[in-house]
Amino acid sequence: MLPLLILLFVLVPIAELAIIIQVGQAVGVWWTVAILIADSVLGSLLMRTQGRTVWRRFNQALQSGRVPATEVLDGGLVIFGGACLLTPGFLTDLLGLLLLLPPTRAVVRRLLVRRFALRMVDEMARGASRPASDVVDATAHEVPERRFER
Repeated sequence: MLPLLILLFVLVPIAELAIIIQVGQAVGVWWTVAILIADSVLGSLLMRTQGRTVWRRFNQALQSGRVPATEVLDGGLVIFGGACLLTPGFLTDLLGLLLLLPPTRAVVRRLLVRRFALRMVDEMARGASRPASDVVDATAHEVPERRFER
């Protein structure tokens, strides 16, 4: 977990600054700032439209009596993608765009589901191989009945 946090809070901002400096040297400071502002505005509009679409699909799934697992995951990806687009920088904008466009979001969603499904199967296999002494028996830890006096 620590390497991931170091990557997110140290290396990504340094890479973002390096790319912003390179783009600023190539096209100029004002064009770079204009690109970043336009990127944020367009990203917020895209997040709004995709968020509405996901919300509509979520409600349709609930009304049809289906568990909205895909819609919930899509909603989280849209929110994360929108946050990335609102963050100034070209790397986070690229990630945000990938999470907001439906075809690439579907690919990311499949990768996440596959990763978490494998992790769940692994945890379940580990749980099944534990000795019986590690398993907590719910009936052995009954809560004593409370008596209230008047």
